[in-house]
Amino acid sequence: MKIRLVIAFFILVWGVLLVRIYQLTIKSNTYYETLATQNIIKKEWILPVRGEILDRAGKPIAINEIGFKILIDAHLSSKKRTPLLKRAISEIERRFPDLNATKLEKRYRRLDSPYRHEPIVVVRFLPYEKVLVHYTALSRKAHISIRPTTKRHYPYGPMTAHVVGFVGKANEKDMREDEVVKLTMTTGKSGLEKYYNRFLEGKPGYKKVKVSAFNKQIGVVETVPPEEERDLRLNIDMRLQAFISDLFGKQHKSGAVIVMRKDGAILSAGSFPAFNPNDFVSGISRKEWKKLIEDLEHPFTNKLIHGLYPPGSVIKPGVALAFVDSKRVSPYTKFYCNGAIELGKHRFRCWKSAGHEETDMIKAIRESCDVYFYKGSLLVGIDKLAQELRKMGLGEKSGIDLPNEFIGAVPDKVWKMTKYGQPWYMGETLNASIGQGYLLVTPMQIARFTALMATGKLPTPYIAASLGGTPVKPKIEDVLTLREKRVLPLVQRAMYEVCNHPKGTAYEALKGTKVRVAGKTGTAQVIGIPQEEKKRMKEAELAYYHRSHAWLTTYAPYRKPEYIVTILVEHGGHGGSAAGPIAKEIYNWLVDHGYIKGRR
Repeated sequence: MKIRLVIAFFILVWGVLLVRIYQLTIKSNTYYETLATQNIIKKEWILPVRGEILDRAGKPIAINEIGFKILIDAHLSSKKRTPLLKRAISEIERRFPDLNATKLEKRYRRLDSPYRHEPIVVVRFLPYEKVLVHYTALSRKAHISIRPTTKRHYPYGPMTAHVVGFVGKANEKDMREDEVVKLTMTTGKSGLEKYYNRFLEGKPGYKKVKVSAFNKQIGVVETVPPEEERDLRLNIDMRLQAFISDLFGKQHKSGAVIVMRKDGAILSAGSFPAFNPNDFVSGISRKEWKKLIEDLEHPFTNKLIHGLYPPGSVIKPGVALAFVDSKRVSPYTKFYCNGAIELGKHRFRCWKSAGHEETDMIKAIRESCDVYFYKGSLLVGIDKLAQELRKMGLGEKSGIDLPNEFIGAVPDKVWKMTKYGQPWYMGETLNASIGQGYLLVTPMQIARFTALMATGKLPTPYIAASLGGTPVKPKIEDVLTLREKRVLPLVQRAMYEVCNHPKGTAYEALKGTKVRVAGKTGTAQVIGIPQEEKKRMKEAELAYYHRSHAWLTTYAPYRKPEYIVTILVEHGGHGGSAAGPIAKEIYNWLVDHGYIKGRR
């Protein structure tokens, strides 16, 4: 028995020794061979060049300026090596006096660490021409290196700010969500730059190089080029964009303008006033940022999709369709307008104090009779109105290819109870029927709504025409009921008379336009005016920021609609007088440049 135990012990000991020998000779050899390979093979990322953004004719809207960045070797921030750091920074400042040595050193020390072995970028971008004369001399200096780089540039500045957006320095959240951003340190911050960031940024390539123990390159093992040249071509026509920007700029007006094809393609879109996106590429100063956000005209707000306004009378064509679809009001039902309606102890006025007398649907839209819509809404009710308006694209995102779009509000009984914990009152139905009260929309929603009135189909607005040569397909919905489709030609006739009948609310402003236009004006109150006031103040008598916003939304040609033009002038007063002349200029431009052929 003892002999067996001794033999077993002997076998166990030798077994353990053999396993250990195997680990040290065979397994360890493979492990350390892998480590050795990693030590001599170095992977260097090749960053992609961001895709350019072009207008429909190929004009560059967002490009990459070629230049250089300046780097300083790591590990120079210790007390012993600080003189080397200061000497390098002094050399850079001597050749580029605009740079601040204190800021460069501060940036270097913030990024330097014992674990960092790559050179540190102290100057992110200098123009090609500026660096070229110093390139050779500076490259020879100890601890300094110069590498090519690019910087985003927007040739049209404020003109495209709210559509194209801008790129900026990435934050921690951006880098967590996107591996490419972690390498480039830059990402789209707003507009198309943000919405299509993943497409525009491309994918990095890399090269594997052999290096010596002193980190000197011996040879290249493998090279994988980056995926780039991902250009974004837009439906935007920069000639039209410039023309509209000039119209608003000369008149010092704030607001928004959208020119859209009936399938949703955006030819021009502007939010006014705007900001210069180039100020954000390298980082805006606190002083400039404070000035921007405190401006009462809100130049940093994209009013196209973030501006929320009462729509006023521009929604009346849609409300009229809702009346008919409810089967409680026909297109030929007449309501008498004497200038006001009494509801309980409250008096709700029509904009025309003398009244419109007997009024049917066409006359009510043409002359924007409030009492017609007050009386019709009491028969139909808020829930039906809200249901129909949401179906027509209000109170929901338009789906445009811009980030963080607002949805606005289309109220009903449940909405008010959920938001405020209060019941709905009949007087609020009256306000909603003429686009006031809790109702809030964006200009982009109104452009889409107008396309529905023009064609019977609801398009999704889109700015990008193609991504890397692949066309973007329009998305169009069929949302109207059979009854609404039957009545739509009468609504279209009414919208035509708004712009072409002597009693139409936009007749004077659009008279003489080179194409037959149909549309609807709207006046959206900024402040509540008590209904008890017997004599209502004129818009011109109100303080500027108390004046109503002016709407005009249109389509043309009337018989074969092709284009939508929606205009909002903040504090402009009445839609026809404030926005009409702008719409006329735009349609005449479209005719002159071949988008619309002749007067139809």
